[in-house]
Amino acid sequence: MNTDKITGVLLAGGQGSRMGGVDKGLVELAGQPMAAHVLERLGPQVDELIINANQNAEAYSAFGHPVFGDDIPGYAGPLAGLHAALVRASHPLVVTAPCDSPFLPSDLVERLHQALRAQDADLAVAKTFDQAHPVFCLCRSRLASHLHDFLSSGGRRIDRWYGSLNVVEVAFDDEEAAFRNINTREELVAAADGLPADRG
Repeated sequence: MNTDKITGVLLAGGQGSRMGGVDKGLVELAGQPMAAHVLERLGPQVDELIINANQNAEAYSAFGHPVFGDDIPGYAGPLAGLHAALVRASHPLVVTAPCDSPFLPSDLVERLHQALRAQDADLAVAKTFDQAHPVFCLCRSRLASHLHDFLSSGGRRIDRWYGSLNVVEVAFDDEEAAFRNINTREELVAAADGLPADRG
């Protein structure tokens, strides 16, 4: 087994409450669903792509990658999506990106991977200045059972689970704008101003 192979996961399992309950990954930005922008940026950086979505599975399947929902019921948050991905990943390393961050860095995986290996860490997480971005992480798939136990005990907070692991924070201060996520219609309009129409 090549221990450096990486599964990329699009996290689209949320409820989109701040955008009126719509599925944010399917909202169009510059002529494409936001999820398409994320997959376009993440795809070249990984060996496999899979999608965590708890609704609209058929629409997400149209992107051409396996789609799966959370195994933990009740919209338990991004950790539930990560757990489901760790169980299903074909490779020993798993990187996540949310469906509402279409500007993610083109070197995200490379930099997270370098830090993970250098520190022999369980998990590497992106950070800009004082702001951690916990849904942009690279972790080892063997953490699936550890995360299952945390979720089964009622744990939901990402920072609490990360606190139980050997975590390395990776500075992306030079790419702060790349981690901006789009939660509202106003942010969607502002983001579209920075992209050409029908990109790709």
